[in-house]
Formats: sequence, structure tokens, C-alpha cells
Amino acid sequence: MIPNPDLPVLIIGASGVDVVGHLTTEVTPGTSTPAQIRFSFGGVARNVAENLGRLGHAVKLISTVGAGHFGDQLLQQLSSSGVNTDHCVRTSEPTGAYIAVLSAGEKQFALDDMRGLATLTPSHLRQHYQLFKQSALLFLDANLPAAALKTAFSMARQAKLPVFVDPTSASLAPKLLPYMDQIQLITPNSAEAGIYCDRSFHDADQTLALEAAKQLVSAGVEIAIITLAEFGVCYATSETSGYLPAVGTEIVDPTGAGDALTATVIFSLLNDIPLDDVIRLGVTAASLTLRHQGAVLPDLSLEKLYDQLVIYFSFR
Repeated sequence: MIPNPDLPVLIIGASGVDVVGHLTTEVTPGTSTPAQIRFSFGGVARNVAENLGRLGHAVKLISTVGAGHFGDQLLQQLSSSGVNTDHCVRTSEPTGAYIAVLSAGEKQFALDDMRGLATLTPSHLRQHYQLFKQSALLFLDANLPAAALKTAFSMARQAKLPVFVDPTSASLAPKLLPYMDQIQLITPNSAEAGIYCDRSFHDADQTLALEAAKQLVSAGVEIAIITLAEFGVCYATSETSGYLPAVGTEIVDPTGAGDALTATVIFSLLNDIPLDDVIRLGVTAASLTLRHQGAVLPDLSLEKLYDQLVIYFSFR
């Protein structure tokens, strides 16, 4: 499926600072509300890159960070996780930012500021064509400007590079509609999948989710994995499809759980692990990340995933 799995993974997309507030009481409009607030680094592409680096696969990241202290720290933290950041761009814009408000472990609303990604122009990406030729696969998140996405897909096609994508949000997901027949792996949630399949469905509706995954495959996607929050995941390829329930776990922080699943699926496919186990490992990574206050589990490893997988799934 992946012609050169030993080569680095090329990742292009968002990096930033996460500010996540856990409400400890009900919100009162017009005044401050007590909360537990944490800061960490985030961004879909950055999270996937760090997870892959911690799992032990070589990663090259193209992203943008500001010229200040946050940018310095973000790049240093990625480098210490095994991610090559030589091709990241320092911009005059501030480092990207994401603000989320959670209540009882569930996201109430979120804001993001990724204006620095405008620096990733088609011209800039074309200067890195050799990276495309020297990679195992390309991972994109939909935070990228539309022109940059178009160029990245075109360059991947020229380099015969498999493309894996994350729709990122319901508002950004439509950007990927023109490229369905060029996508090897896509990992939407139910809201994003509903956009691609032109019908809405709830996380609890496994039947419609499975139909949506199959519809994505019919549209040209090779592997479609639809995440259903606490209800698990549905997945489909041209040869198989299925549903896997979520692992029962306390949700400390939902930020980054989907990115952990995506990165683990990528790592597993690179290592030729059978698809059923790929999905189980991905769900396990998401579950472990849900229990951690932050977007990436700092001690993530394949050994840890397999240890937890046995605990979670051996008696199902």
C-alpha cells in the first residue's frame, strides 16, 4: 500500500499553542468564570508529527510559527520528540493559537487563529519538491490555504506519494472535496463525514456512519475511518468494513485524541500491521490521550499501545 515505508513522513499543516479551560462551574455571561486552564502545544499537523516522532518514525514537518518565544519553544519541543523542523517557517504573524472551553470533558466551543499559515504559498511548497520525492507519504490538515492544498495534492501526484488527510473541522472539511479520488486515508468525525456524504448523522448511529465510510470509499478514498467520539469508530476499504466500540475511559481532556488515532494508524500502516489491528491500536492511542491533560501523550510508544490493547480488547 505504501511503496517506501522506511522513508520519513512529510507533514504539512498547522502548529500552535493550545489554551484549554476546564469549567468548574456554570458560565455566567458578562463576567469571568472559574476554570482550570492549561497551556500546551497543538495544531493537527504538529500533533500528528509529535505522535509519530514518539512512536519512532522519522518525520519532516512544514508548518509556520511566530518569531517569538512561543515559536522557539514549540520548535525545540518538536525537535526533542524526534521531529525534523528544518523546513518550518518563522513568520511575522504570531504563532498559531487554539482556545477551547470544556465542561465535564466535552468541548463547549473553541476558537483558532491560524493566519500564519498564509505564508505556506504554492511557491513556497514548490521549493520543497525534493521532500515529496524523498518521503513515504504526505499528511495534510485542512487548515492549509486552498491554493496550498491544491499545490500539495498536485506535487504528491507528481511524486507518486500517497496522501493522508484530516478534515480538521466541519468548517474546513469542504476544502478536501475536490481531492477525494487522490486520498489514501481520511479520518473525519461524524460532522465532517456528513459534509462529504451530504447527510447528517449522530455519533451513536453506527449504521449511517458505516454507510458514510463506504460512500467515501466509493468516492475514491482507499481507507475511510470515521470517529464517533465515545461511541468508537467505523471504517471501510474496498475489501472490508467494520465498527469498533470505544474504550471506556475517563475523559480528562479530549484535545488531540483524534490526532493520536491518526498518527498511530499511519505508523501501523507503515509497519504493515493488519487493518483490524491498525484500528484497534488507533483507538487505544486515542483512549490513552483522552486520559492525559494535553494534546500528546509524552510516553507514547508501540509497546505501551500493545500493552493497553491487550487489556482493552482481549475480553471483548
